[in-house]
Amino acid sequence: MRRRLRSRRILLMAIFKRKYKSGAVVWGYNFSTAGSTREKRLQVVKWGFSSKGEAVDAEAVRRIEVQQAAAALAEVKPVAAIPRTLRELLLEFCVEHGDRKLAPKTVERYRESIPYLSAPLLDMPIDEITPLHLNREWTRLLESGGHHRKTRAARPLKPKTVRNIAGFVSSALGRGVKWGLLLRNPATDSEPPVPKKRMKLVFTTAQQDLMVGAAGGPWCLSTLLEVAAGSGARRGELLAARWSDLVGDQLVLERSLCQTKALGAFVKSVKTDDSVRVFTLPVSTMAALTAHRERQSGFRRQFGPHYRADLDLIFANEDGSMLKPNSVSSAVSLLAKRLKLHGSLHTFRHSNASHQLAAGVELPVVSKRLGHSSVKVTAEIYSHVVSGRDAEAARLWEEFQKKNRSVVSEKTQ
Repeated sequence: MRRRLRSRRILLMAIFKRKYKSGAVVWGYNFSTAGSTREKRLQVVKWGFSSKGEAVDAEAVRRIEVQQAAAALAEVKPVAAIPRTLRELLLEFCVEHGDRKLAPKTVERYRESIPYLSAPLLDMPIDEITPLHLNREWTRLLESGGHHRKTRAARPLKPKTVRNIAGFVSSALGRGVKWGLLLRNPATDSEPPVPKKRMKLVFTTAQQDLMVGAAGGPWCLSTLLEVAAGSGARRGELLAARWSDLVGDQLVLERSLCQTKALGAFVKSVKTDDSVRVFTLPVSTMAALTAHRERQSGFRRQFGPHYRADLDLIFANEDGSMLKPNSVSSAVSLLAKRLKLHGSLHTFRHSNASHQLAAGVELPVVSKRLGHSSVKVTAEIYSHVVSGRDAEAARLWEEFQKKNRSVVSEKTQ
């Protein structure tokens, strides 16, 4: 009896009531999943229930779903003692290599790629697969590898998607070579499609202002877009940023908020110290953050002890809990569509880089602020901006020559 009362008390601790100034009362639940550290725990929050009983029942159902998902993720089911077929090798690669060394989102995308491959190829012994088999598969995927959601009719896949699938297969076969399962990686001699390079979508300054001014959805969306425009940071980096990461006008980015179907939203730290970025925010961005912090203080007072002050997130729900990355991206994409603009949340990152380069900021500086692995990556992505400054380069060279000639003539006189 005592154990039953104790479990009932723990359950009720996850149920909260929210009363608005209008007098309306709603109920919700908020609980954490099990985890070795605070950052590995998943916060599950939902509001909008009309009664306490409804919230209790919904919380119990959701808690069971989360526990089952965590148990399924933790359970390792090897398909065979030693992978023999391509299907077995791909699954082994996701478990043995991916789950230990790759980001959960990357592993999730790898697993989602397996059903696109044909059953005959997946069931082939890996030591019998040739580049010809793979080339035929890439062609099939380009012609009819996908399907329409409603009619389920076959449709072509984009070259970029096929190339990503080919990259996954090649990585798994390459790992099979290192594991001693086959002598050579046949994917290295295959010919996956090469997507055409397209210019990245870029917002003009007026379009950025339009997006910020019309932002709805999450209460902090407009400020999030302002900071994205001023910093060029990635989605996960912004959503995981804490107020303690903001030192003066400098922002330290050392974490990222990710989301997968199995784990939900979770925070991951950068792999190495070289990945930590510290850069100065523009004056206008700092002004937007100052106003945002004042509004957030009002929510802190409103929610009192139920506010998630322990997370210290700059961008969060009204109660301080983590935002869902996919939901934020969807809100921004819908906003752009409503304003008849082409772009997404990631377009703000491309716009930041393009605007910096157009303003004359040196390429290594832009590359470092964006967090690219090398200047070469930045140059390849934004080659259209760099190449478009050829006339300016000639003008600057001419000015430099004239300036130095005048200095030499003055010294000789």
